[in-house]
Amino acid sequence: MNKVMVVTGGSRGIGAATARLAAQRGYAVCVNYLRDREAANRVVNAIVQAGGSAIAVGADVSSEADVMRLFTTIDESLGSVNALVNNAAINAVQMRVESMHAERLARVFAVNVTGSFLCAREAVRRMSTKYGGCGGVIVNISSVASRLGSPEEYVDYAASKAAVDTFTIGLAKEVATEGIRVNAVRPGVVYTDIHASGGEPNRVDRVKAFVPMQRGGHPEEIARAVMWLVSDEASYCTGAILDVSGGR
Repeated sequence: MNKVMVVTGGSRGIGAATARLAAQRGYAVCVNYLRDREAANRVVNAIVQAGGSAIAVGADVSSEADVMRLFTTIDESLGSVNALVNNAAINAVQMRVESMHAERLARVFAVNVTGSFLCAREAVRRMSTKYGGCGGVIVNISSVASRLGSPEEYVDYAASKAAVDTFTIGLAKEVATEGIRVNAVRPGVVYTDIHASGGEPNRVDRVKAFVPMQRGGHPEEIARAVMWLVSDEASYCTGAILDVSGGR
């Protein structure tokens, strides 16, 4: 059976690292991106130059029409998905809750929560033995913020990731007899561009003293955890949330 993975938000950071590692392990990879087509193409080109198979597909995961188009494109270009990494996520400028507007909240939850639901829905429709599929794996990228709350910074982002945790547990139970495993990875502070989106590009270096290992993580370290959950080595693992956070 061909191994096909879609990585949402795959043009940078944890998503890009996961796409590259998946390709090394024999997956044909769809690198999903929102706007940065050039960055997505760089990931795809690196995979292809190393002998792998990959495509880049632009789609906003918060849009139902976009998500349906994304999966149809994969069906036609690579084959039916049997691994999904729900990685696409956003945050916004650091602020306290009393300063947040509904528009900000709607966008954060639309991408981080609704996007994960929509992509998982399309994946389940293809993977589930209930619908004639051969099974598969879904890994949701959460955050230790779901436990810590991110006060004074991103309470909305933290709350969206707590929703991802609950979604992981519920979906895992729902499809456990249909050949699908669903787990989550909960990264700690990792050197990615998402911190710049919040207005503090060097945030990891500021907060790493609060991490027991006294350092920030690297995208490749998160990717390795994702790929373990995808692999047969985690065959009895579903509904689990794996912290990869340096002990925080």
